[in-house]
Amino acid sequence: MIYLEECQQREMAAMARRAETIDINHPEAQDWLQAESRRQFLGRGMKSALGLAAMSALGKSASAGPGRQLYPGSHFPGKAKHVIYLHMLGGPSQLDLYDYKPNLHEWYDKDLPETVRKGQRLTTMTSGQARFPIAPTKYKFAQHGKSGMWVTELLPQTAKMVDDMCFIRSMHTEAINHEPAITNMQTGNQVTGRPCIGAWTSYGLGTLNQNLPTFVVMVAQPSNTEQIQAISARLWQAGYLPGQHAATSFRSTGDPILFINNPRGVPSHVRRSTLDGLRALNEMTYKTVGDDETNTRIEQYELAYRMQSSVPELTDLKSEPDDTYKLYGEEARKPGTFAYTTLMARRMVERGVRFVQVYLNNWDTHSNVSGRLPMQCKDVDQACYGLIQDLKRRGLFESTLIIWGGEFGRTVYSQGGLTKENYGRDHHPRCFTMWMAGGGTKGGAIYGETDDFSYNIVKDPCHIHDFHATVLHLLGFDHERLTYRHQGLDFRLTGVESAKAIKELIA
Repeated sequence: MIYLEECQQREMAAMARRAETIDINHPEAQDWLQAESRRQFLGRGMKSALGLAAMSALGKSASAGPGRQLYPGSHFPGKAKHVIYLHMLGGPSQLDLYDYKPNLHEWYDKDLPETVRKGQRLTTMTSGQARFPIAPTKYKFAQHGKSGMWVTELLPQTAKMVDDMCFIRSMHTEAINHEPAITNMQTGNQVTGRPCIGAWTSYGLGTLNQNLPTFVVMVAQPSNTEQIQAISARLWQAGYLPGQHAATSFRSTGDPILFINNPRGVPSHVRRSTLDGLRALNEMTYKTVGDDETNTRIEQYELAYRMQSSVPELTDLKSEPDDTYKLYGEEARKPGTFAYTTLMARRMVERGVRFVQVYLNNWDTHSNVSGRLPMQCKDVDQACYGLIQDLKRRGLFESTLIIWGGEFGRTVYSQGGLTKENYGRDHHPRCFTMWMAGGGTKGGAIYGETDDFSYNIVKDPCHIHDFHATVLHLLGFDHERLTYRHQGLDFRLTGVESAKAIKELIA
């Protein structure tokens, strides 16, 4: 009974904190607040408390341990409950995929005008070139859907669903090299050590399940491995947030999670007894030291134990019918492929995983665009189409935000040799294209414009901080108020500079 009262007090305190953070002037909060009576508020609090007590009796991680901060909750009803973020590592070429510039064919092999470049920063890979010859895309484009979005011939399946997607053609960043650019895209800062957007989501909203992680990362294997970028686990760490908000990495081959199975000769009751002993020792440590990360360790041990039964069921695709593979393509049967990871992402969302991040490498096309880009597009085209259609038919599309994009774009001028059939493109942070779908986004929206060379933005720029603010808005957060106190400062994903959620992308 004492534990029940403690749970009740914690839950009511958390709900009161959440109520204090609600912006009553926000239009999306009005309906919710009008329907909220005191009786409903207290009634839900009692039900939550009873639920927490019941989970505790079942041995589940019911709530925060002693001293651990409860997740703050959303500021208003969010449209998205889950996120599937497909990061194209290396920087896809907007010129060859989505940002069609038909007049560039007249500029073939002519130098990029200085009035366009304006002395802007270049990487060391092309800064020493004697000239900057313009390389028009070799691929055909066509308009699709009611939106009239231009899409390359390399993405025929994606072209079918442009009215379900919203496109940002004016993304830009200050970072010009991969490591700071990827870090910036994922954490809102070029300096490593900050929480990524998945960790912020976990911290803000908490978990939707008890037997799988809140935040999962998978690294897919591209068909072409000509130029693989380095990728490190610090991209999905929790930074200064509590450790439980870091991602769990699922491997593409072998056991999906290391040491998920009991060692040979160790039965389950021995593992359970061992964990009980470790829990007792960790609780003694917490009482002595008072470090909240001790509670994180306890909870992660318990989650790992529960995952011994949930992960094998999750990764067993034998139950998937043949029509699933008609959607995603036969590559989805092969562990490690991008199609396989997107199918796994759907299965995770279905089971309550809050945030799924998938990385696909080999988009760094400094050379041999014609040899590599078709393979990259083939990897993602059918898989992305299948993912969106699968979420729609399962009733998960409206509550799941899908994000696709890299850390920057590519240059209009060629790096190295240039022919009409082949060319290379250097890094270009000044403008690039990303898309989102589901989760409350406005299907068919096209935001932002670039100049005739896809070099500078001429209308509606979207900085990375604006992108992050938009994602947080879809999840139910005012980006300026989702903060975490660290070293005496209130940190946030969007930093201290001006940022805004882009209303034109929100349904």
